[in-house]
Amino acid sequence: MKKSNYLLLFLTVFLTIVSCNRKGCTDDDALNYEENARKDDGSCEYEELPPIDENSEVEGYGILEKLPGIWNGPVSSPTPLGSFPEWIVDFRPISASQVSAKNELDSVNDIFMSFFICKYDHAYKIAFRNGGGFAGNVRNSYMIIDSVNESSSQSFYRFVDPVAGGDRVYTDVTFKGDSLLMHTYTNQYNTLSEPVTHMIWRADLRDTTSTLDALTLFDFPQKELTRDFSTTFDNEAEAVYYSAAADPYPEEEQPYLGECNVSVSISNPATVDPSKKVLIIITTQPLFNGFNFNPANLDYRSRYVFVGAQSTTGYDFNYMHPGEYYVNAIYDNNGDYSFSSGDFMNSQFDQPFTLSPNSNENVGVTINFQIP
Repeated sequence: MKKSNYLLLFLTVFLTIVSCNRKGCTDDDALNYEENARKDDGSCEYEELPPIDENSEVEGYGILEKLPGIWNGPVSSPTPLGSFPEWIVDFRPISASQVSAKNELDSVNDIFMSFFICKYDHAYKIAFRNGGGFAGNVRNSYMIIDSVNESSSQSFYRFVDPVAGGDRVYTDVTFKGDSLLMHTYTNQYNTLSEPVTHMIWRADLRDTTSTLDALTLFDFPQKELTRDFSTTFDNEAEAVYYSAAADPYPEEEQPYLGECNVSVSISNPATVDPSKKVLIIITTQPLFNGFNFNPANLDYRSRYVFVGAQSTTGYDFNYMHPGEYYVNAIYDNNGDYSFSSGDFMNSQFDQPFTLSPNSNENVGVTINFQIP
């Protein structure tokens, strides 16, 4: 089975465990607003830009206030990865002017998203860094805000490739209440005359408590310069990079974040089938109250990944937000990619750990209990 199907089946399982009705815009409302809200930015010449301060104009600054929190919702995509009913993103500040989130699909597919203040085209603007590893290949793209429309009920932000423009790739982000619509378009590596839908993510805000410590620490958001892109993209054909060496703001330079290695040992079942999968889930609140599973706390999922089952297995969660966490691991015994009777998991539910800024943490979890 393809790795993308592992994710699809896992996410489907959790949707059957818990479902919630959320208030917010309908898909049609959001897509219509996305289309109607766009407006072109005229370009003009500026005198020397003064240093940024609290009084500086930062185009798109309002998005920094809206992003922090754990978001969850379905993805629609015509790409080989396909569509799936749930994608969870834990956005938190990592500086006074930057918010980020890292996600894993499996051991070779991950994504790192980040929004921050940059200097570009003689102005202060919000930039969007989006990319990661795809089937073992690295690709990171940069888009810079070129259109904003904010009102008391909804807000729209469009980000485009600063070199190739919207004909290459762009992303529309629309907020209405506690709903988010992210719609990315691409011309598929310049093979199309105009961009088409790459993915649509319709999400609801599930939790804001997990990000409170970072919001307080950085007094987020503040008008501080994260990156000066004034000349970064000169002589480039597009703002897309396929190696960490060429990346103007690589992951290893992102501030504040830490790393956690979760090692998983399996004592039950006694014989481990390496063709099976192990799901590692990290939450910011415990999933169990004693022996009772609390499905509502699935809203606190921050990171999760499928890995191959071995007698000893594990995963490095890098570029991870500092904070308090709980780990659970599930051995999918029956091959249905389901948290169900007959599977195995850790008998010490909700293994806790605390990750400090810029630190490494090691956590061990033992799968030794068969779910009745």
